[in-house]
Amino acid sequence: MQRGNITYMKPYKFEPYLKTTLWGGYQIAPFKGIFTAQPNIGESWEISGVPGHESRAIERGLIDDVDVGLTLTELIDKYKGLLVGQKVYKKYGNKFPLLVKFIDSRQDLSVQVHPDDKLAMERHGCQGKTEMWYIIKSDVGAKIYSGLRKSITPDEYEQLANAPVPETAPDGFPSGSHSPMQDVIATHEAHDGDLFFLPAGRLHAIGAGNFLAEIQETSDITYRVYDFGRKDAHGQPRELHIQQARDAIDYRVWPEYRSSYDSTKPISQLVNCPHFVVHRVVVQVASQVDFHCDSFVVVMCLWGEANINGISIRQGETILVPACENVLYIFGNASFLTATIG
Repeated sequence: MQRGNITYMKPYKFEPYLKTTLWGGYQIAPFKGIFTAQPNIGESWEISGVPGHESRAIERGLIDDVDVGLTLTELIDKYKGLLVGQKVYKKYGNKFPLLVKFIDSRQDLSVQVHPDDKLAMERHGCQGKTEMWYIIKSDVGAKIYSGLRKSITPDEYEQLANAPVPETAPDGFPSGSHSPMQDVIATHEAHDGDLFFLPAGRLHAIGAGNFLAEIQETSDITYRVYDFGRKDAHGQPRELHIQQARDAIDYRVWPEYRSSYDSTKPISQLVNCPHFVVHRVVVQVASQVDFHCDSFVVVMCLWGEANINGISIRQGETILVPACENVLYIFGNASFLTATIG
């Protein structure tokens, strides 16, 4: 089917970037249905425009598909607003605005914070990092650390972050050495289906035993505040960014850090912020979904299998639906997360 000089644009699949980490586990590969001997896979970057780790298109079921092998940036250069949306292209150019991941935390991740867009642009010449977590599976007793449970000043933060490490840990944190900073971080019991929205500036950490989907701005800027005394692959303490984090932290205390949504609906809006809009979609047999926006649609399959706009997708796979064909025609039995730019 032709539309001017442009062939009907089917959704794209990309080769995932599997990232070994000190805290990574063993669930990502089987969840995605792939075999690899790579150890301690902590992250699968499903769709990425991060320089050096740009996603590369793989087969779409088209004969002699000239787009196979192109990077996401090259695809945006080629199709511009047809791929990402006219407003999105005008704002971001050939930089894809989202980074989409699956994360498996066998150990606790570091307590960290991300700068907002203004601070990140001033310091690093790039976007900041607002993100969200949707917990796919959590072990009994697993925790999420998000936000402050009591108010502190920037000076108090520095004193806590630089304080000597005592021998015992507070309730909710791993036993052994810990930082007094952990005393002021809000601790949450994790459950399957939980949702946490993490605007830039919010202190946070993924606790051990969580398998989740993460949708975030395209940024790899992280200020690590505490890392449980962990050593890197060379036996050295991992670098902390205590001073850099001081100006990035939101020191306000919020009444609730876990987000709510209606899990009984087939389509539920999870997040609506200036950086992305995320929905949870559950389909039994067939559905037509139109988000009524001038944007691409990222679709992450959490469970089951289906066909979306002529492309098969199963648990653990992610597709990018072009903006020019962004009404989803879904046939199958599956659940998804979708991400667009509002």
